[in-house]
Amino acid sequence: MSSSSESLIDLRLERPSPGVARLVLDNPAQRNAMSDGMTESWTRAIDELAADPDVRVVVVTGEGSAFCSGGNPAWIAGEPDAEVDYLRTRMIAFYRAWLSIRKLEVPTIAAINGHAVGAGLCMALACDIRYAAQGAKMSVPFVRLGMHPGMAATYLLPNAVGDAAARELLLTGRAVEGEEALRIGLVSQVFAQESFDAEVQAIAEQIAGTAPIPSRYTKVALRDGGHRDFESAVQWEALAQPITLATADLQEGVSAAREKRTPNFRGV
Repeated sequence: MSSSSESLIDLRLERPSPGVARLVLDNPAQRNAMSDGMTESWTRAIDELAADPDVRVVVVTGEGSAFCSGGNPAWIAGEPDAEVDYLRTRMIAFYRAWLSIRKLEVPTIAAINGHAVGAGLCMALACDIRYAAQGAKMSVPFVRLGMHPGMAATYLLPNAVGDAAARELLLTGRAVEGEEALRIGLVSQVFAQESFDAEVQAIAEQIAGTAPIPSRYTKVALRDGGHRDFESAVQWEALAQPITLATADLQEGVSAAREKRTPNFRGV
C-alpha cells in the first residue's frame, strides 16, 4: 500500500500486484456514500496515480456489500434555503472531483461488487470498463428523489448504453442487474460473488501485462465514444501506430510471440 494511503479518509489505495492500483471506497456503514472526506481523499489519490509511471491499470471497488450509494443524502438535502448559485458551485466541484478519474491515461476498471446508485454509478460509468458481481443492482434514481440527474449522467449513460436505454433508465429511475445490465452494455461481464474479486484481479493483471504506450494511446483514441468519423480514425492510427512501432516494447512483443513466452514490457 502506498504510504500516502494512511492519511486517506473513507478510502484505501492498494497495490495488489505490479502495475495494478486498487481504490477501495471504504465507508461501509453508509454503503460507501461519497462523504466529504472520501471526496477530498479521492482527488488526492487520483493525482498520485496520475503521476506514478509504474501504474498500468486502476481498479475501483467498494468495501462491504455495496459499491457506492452515491452522494451523501444529508449533504444533498441539508441546505433547503441555500441559493441556486451556491449549490451550483458546490455541485460542480463535487462532479469534477469524482469524474477526475477520467484524466488517468491508464485503463480504469469499475469492479461493481454491490449496489451502485446515482453518483456512484456515474463514477463507474466514468471508468473504461465495468464488471459486476451477481446481484449488484445499478440505478440512476435522481427523478425518484425529486432532482435532476447529476455527475454527467445525461452524457455518460447514453455513451455507455445508447440513447434509448439511457432515456428509459433516467426517466424511470429503475434498477437493473445481472443479465439485463450485460445485455444493454452497462457492464462487460457479470461474475459470481464468490469469485468476483479474483476474476477482476486476473483481468487487471492481464491489462497490466500489456505494453503501456499503446495501451495509453488506445484509451485516448476511444475516449468519449471514439473518433467522430472514419477518416479521423485513419489519420489518428496512421500517427499513433508508427509511434508504437518505434518502441523497444514492439520489438519485445514480436520476439516474445516468436519465442512463445510472456513479453516483458517496460514502457519504452
